[in-house]
Amino acid sequence: MCLGIPGQVVAIESVERKLGVVDVGGVRRVTNLACVVDAEHPVESCVGDWVLVHVGFAMSRIDPVEAARTLELLSEIGELQAELDQVRQSVGRPVGAEDRARGRGSST
Repeated sequence: MCLGIPGQVVAIESVERKLGVVDVGGVRRVTNLACVVDAEHPVESCVGDWVLVHVGFAMSRIDPVEAARTLELLSEIGELQAELDQVRQSVGRPVGAEDRARGRGSST
């Protein structure tokens, strides 16, 4: 399974090589646009497009609403993962005075 991350094409690096600069969450990377261009949608017209990026390639164009929804879901997954990591780190750790002071343990 592969995961495509939404990003927005912000500039064209090379028309001949079909390379564009894509912003993914504030990080800009040169990305191959060959899979999302054709005679009706040339490289030069890609600036502003939202694309799904996987390993340096824009795999498909997506609409801005779908991009926003996907980014929101990925953010929620990241928050859930952070919470799960915290729980995993605390499992098996004895409740200490610091935890009791915060109300996270019994006083016995």
